[in-house]
Amino acid sequence: MPLKFTRLSLRELALTAGPFVLLAVALLVLAYQALQPNPPRKVVLATGVAQGAYAEFGKRYAEQLARHGITVELRATQGAAENLALLRDPASGVDLAFVLGGADLAGINPAGADAEPDAALVSLGSLFYEPVWLFYREAAAQKLVKAPTLTRLGQLAGGTLNIGVAGSGVPPLMEGLLAANHIAPDTITLQRQPTTPAVVDLLEGRLDALAMASAPEALMVQMLLQTPGIRLFDFAQAEAYSRRFPFMSPVLLPRGVVDLAADLPPADVHLVAPTATLVARDALHPALVQLFVQAAQRVHGGAGWFQRKGDFPNAANTERPVAPEAQRLYRDGAPWLQRYLPFWVANLADRMWLALLAIVAVLIPLGRVLPPLYEFRIRSRVFRWYAQLRAVEDAQGQRPAAELLTELAEIEARVAGITVPLSYADELYALRGHIEMVRQRLGS
Repeated sequence: MPLKFTRLSLRELALTAGPFVLLAVALLVLAYQALQPNPPRKVVLATGVAQGAYAEFGKRYAEQLARHGITVELRATQGAAENLALLRDPASGVDLAFVLGGADLAGINPAGADAEPDAALVSLGSLFYEPVWLFYREAAAQKLVKAPTLTRLGQLAGGTLNIGVAGSGVPPLMEGLLAANHIAPDTITLQRQPTTPAVVDLLEGRLDALAMASAPEALMVQMLLQTPGIRLFDFAQAEAYSRRFPFMSPVLLPRGVVDLAADLPPADVHLVAPTATLVARDALHPALVQLFVQAAQRVHGGAGWFQRKGDFPNAANTERPVAPEAQRLYRDGAPWLQRYLPFWVANLADRMWLALLAIVAVLIPLGRVLPPLYEFRIRSRVFRWYAQLRAVEDAQGQRPAAELLTELAEIEARVAGITVPLSYADELYALRGHIEMVRQRLGS
């Protein structure tokens, strides 16, 4: 019997609170649809040529995001210039890309003033230095300046220089550097070969020099640094280049860093290094921005030839505004919820907490209505019979007593089938007492 009354109380409570719960669920669904707290499960990252540094870094990013259930589709390209073109094309499907600083020199004034940046593109931070490696043959230097070394870019006039294939970031970068040195296009022969055949031509004497921008771990860089007869151009004016081109930084290749035993290089070499950045569409989901920045911290946060541990990634030296979510991550670190909860749970709470507070603020006043409403529903089971009981009592003397007693008996039989929670049983017993009192009046 107590179980019966418990079930009754729960049923009435469910019926009373049901609309309230449905309203809360509806508000949560609307907030979820409006905020879209969870990111898409697939994203497209434009990298670079196969087996290049960008392609290798892309694989590491894909591994990092796969841990959170995000599939990163890697799209091979010719390099930074093509990556920018894909990001600017809404139909390309590319969401993020590696971009070399200066890959879009049409948007940069060499005097140092920035042009209007792409409104639809944002930076997720600088990832690493990508030095300009300008290798030349000692024999070419003897031919051009009658000396074993070149000291200024202007001395390349009259020679043959490979600046890489169209679509990579190196051609516009080198064209900007040559223009800054007043080298007219008709005074130098520029070739646009891929790196591997260009290296072969350099070694066989068909090229005087070649330029590439790459991480120092690149195999071609390592090989050329150790090849007799091939010299690395020393950008003695590196600091001046960094002032003229704001995306560029002066870096130093320390003596002996290539090979301590062989003392390579035999002296410090000054280089100029654009910063490789991760660029995304501004519509990229904030949670994906967060995941990619965290992946960048794991992939690029170590020490290298040109940086100490923790120097990268950072929000400096970017040609485009840094995404707000990336700025927050660089400033405050990972959200504290992610230190204790799985990413998806922490992200949902982080994106929805403000909406949840608003919903709670709406529901709290409505919640105060529930106790009176519940009490009304229970008591109405009893009180609705008083109207019929009063009608029988008022009909005394106007209708036959036997007829009224029969009607009263029907009311009593129906009341006998009423069940209410035990806390309201006194009102049910009071109704039965009043029925008996009316019966006595009718019989008197």
